[in-house]
Amino acid sequence: MGEKTIRKPARPSVAERARSIAKRGGKAALLPSGEVSARVAPLLHHVHPDGSATVLLADDHPLIAACWHAPRGELAAVIEVADPTPVRLREPVRGLLWLTGWLRVLDLEEAHHEVLSIVDDRPDPRLLDAGHGASVLRLESASIVLADAEGTDSVDSTEFQAATPDPFCTFEDDWLRHLELSHRDVVGLLARHLPEQLRGGHIRPLGLDRYGLRLRVESSDGDHDVRLGFSRPADTTERLGFELRRLVGCPFLAEQRKGS
Repeated sequence: MGEKTIRKPARPSVAERARSIAKRGGKAALLPSGEVSARVAPLLHHVHPDGSATVLLADDHPLIAACWHAPRGELAAVIEVADPTPVRLREPVRGLLWLTGWLRVLDLEEAHHEVLSIVDDRPDPRLLDAGHGASVLRLESASIVLADAEGTDSVDSTEFQAATPDPFCTFEDDWLRHLELSHRDVVGLLARHLPEQLRGGHIRPLGLDRYGLRLRVESSDGDHDVRLGFSRPADTTERLGFELRRLVGCPFLAEQRKGS
């Protein structure tokens, strides 16, 4: 007999994971090329569905002048979006999204339209500073790269635009923090799904999507990320609740199945 093949749990596509990080927002750093090589923390950043990005910088930031004086008014730059862990962990970042392309300063009319294109999706009071002490810059992405526990991959721009963020990506962090702070017993029950060698580590909630729950096990030999897959994708909060109770081992599920 041959060796038994271990099936990996289903997971979101690379493009879906990238779109989810972009949707959550995270913390951004702007890394311009050339002489202005320091990491810049923008006043605000926003990644658009097409993979381009908008950032706000103070009018007197040296990067503004660097863009104006660059050939064609464009500066090669990278926007790095870090996806922080929902709870305090030894390694506080669970994913990085890099958008590489050309950065330019928008004129007043372009900046006005750019801000209006963001407001409906992300009403943020910092947008009111555009034209009033802050300049609007746009990065046209030439490449998109995602690095997370699932791997490091390039993201095709067409696939990025066609993908949708995970339906639970905007509230997963609040739910996981609640799980960590108020239901440590539930986290302990999930240990039965882990490989035996990891069950003695410190089990922490790391991520949640329609395909499953992710845990991080902090142990003496390092950090280990484990995905616990759902029996089928959860596209509603009702289905999500059912799948989470199934992972925990809720004794009432059998009765629920009979009545469904």
